Amino acid sequence: MTLTLDFLPQSAFAILLIFARIGTLAMALPGIGDRTVPSRIRLVFALATSLVLFPLVRETAPELPTGLVEMLTALMREVILGGVLGISVRLIISGIQVAGAVIALQTGLGFAQSVDPAQGIQTSLFASFLSVLSVAVIFATDLHHLLLIAMHDSYQLFPLGYVVSLGDFSNLALDTLSAAFRIALQLSAPFLVFGLIFYLGIGILSRLIPQVQIFFVAMPANILLGFIILMLLMSTLMLWYLDYFATAMQPFQV
Repeated sequence: MTLTLDFLPQSAFAILLIFARIGTLAMALPGIGDRTVPSRIRLVFALATSLVLFPLVRETAPELPTGLVEMLTALMREVILGGVLGISVRLIISGIQVAGAVIALQTGLGFAQSVDPAQGIQTSLFASFLSVLSVAVIFATDLHHLLLIAMHDSYQLFPLGYVVSLGDFSNLALDTLSAAFRIALQLSAPFLVFGLIFYLGIGILSRLIPQVQIFFVAMPANILLGFIILMLLMSTLMLWYLDYFATAMQPFQV
């Protein structure tokens, strides 16, 4: 009896395709894809996830190409598709960051900058805080399971070797970006109303009492009232954002 290992090249090629998509996607996932997470951890996560998904999606893998160009083309397709999915998830997460920037601007703390661990750049204090808090709440409520489900279901929506359409990608990016901007305005709406009323009152007072430097009195009051409103609305904002996140992940699931 002769033992043959003809299945190994095909299996290795399928694992390589899966790793190309999952590895690119893992670079943009909330939490695991943050800049502060070491690259080794992200690579190990992508490799472990690829090995878990291999028995589930190996039947959809294309045949092993006979040439190097065809193999590189198949790999680039998976990298591009993983990048498209990762960018879409990152756009979903960006809604809370935009809301934090608007809240900081309305409460007079737009000048207070801190490093956002998700992006590795300086951003407003509220944007950085809400970004970290949203990721923590997503993991605490097990909504990160939706991301894992979306990884698996992506192979049913976009089988291995699928060619990404530029028009479909543009529509997906536009819809995701508009939804993120809408939730950002909804989350920051109370602070927009507060800022409008507060600065309108300050303008009237500055006209009525021009001798008093209203700015030095108004700034501490603006910051204090902003913190009070944020404290009162924090749970509501997070619940609203979690509902948006769960809804936004539905198109990526079968």
